[in-house]
Amino acid sequence: MRLVVDLNRCQGYAQCAFLAPDVFAMHGDESLLYNPEAAAEQRENVARAVAACPVGAILVELTDEDLAAVTAAGAPAGGVR
Repeated sequence: MRLVVDLNRCQGYAQCAFLAPDVFAMHGDESLLYNPEAAAEQRENVARAVAACPVGAILVELTDEDLAAVTAAGAPAGGVR
């Protein structure tokens, strides 16, 4: 998954750094550092961070691998009905 943070919108509330510390970190009081290529293992933590951002500054772009994993996991047994 790819992450994009609108740093003009980010207000430094640090909810993302608290919920996904392996992806987001605060540098000083107001600067956010983040890994734009977050590992798949961080998907759940990143989803929580996105939901918790009070200004909606974090966007997630799913890669082809992410979409394939979601489709495979969500497919009903025995095919499409």
